[in-house]
Amino acid sequence: MIDYYLSPNRNEPAAKAFLNKAIAQNGLPRKVVIDGSKSNYAAIDSMNVQLWLTGYFMLPLVEIDNIKYLNNIVEQSHLWVKQKTRQALGWKSMKGALASLYGREVWTMLKQEQIDVEGQTVFERFYALAV
Repeated sequence: MIDYYLSPNRNEPAAKAFLNKAIAQNGLPRKVVIDGSKSNYAAIDSMNVQLWLTGYFMLPLVEIDNIKYLNNIVEQSHLWVKQKTRQALGWKSMKGALASLYGREVWTMLKQEQIDVEGQTVFERFYALAV
C-alpha cells in the first residue's frame, strides 16, 4: 500500500494520524518502508508498544524497513505529490491543497486504468467524474 497524508506539520502526531488512517483503511502492516524521519520511527515504535500493551503481543510487531533503495522506489511513485506540495506554499488553506491533491490522484488512477470504464478514453472517464 502506498499512501500519503497532508499535514501542516511533519511531527510525531502527524505521523501517528497517518498510521491510524492507513491502518483503518488497509489493516495492520507487517512491514513499513519509511524515510529517515525520526517522527515516523517514534510513531511506529509508539504503535508497537500500544499493540503490545493492549494484548496484541501474540501478533508480530510492525517491522521498520529503512532501505534507501526501496524508499526511493516508493518516493518515485508519488513524485507528483512532492511537486504539488512545493507549489502548496501558495495555497491559502488545507482545503484547497486537499482538493488539488485528490484531483491529481484521481487523474493518476484513471491513467493507470485503476478505475476501469470500458470503451472510454482517459479524458472521457475524467470528464464523466467532473459532471
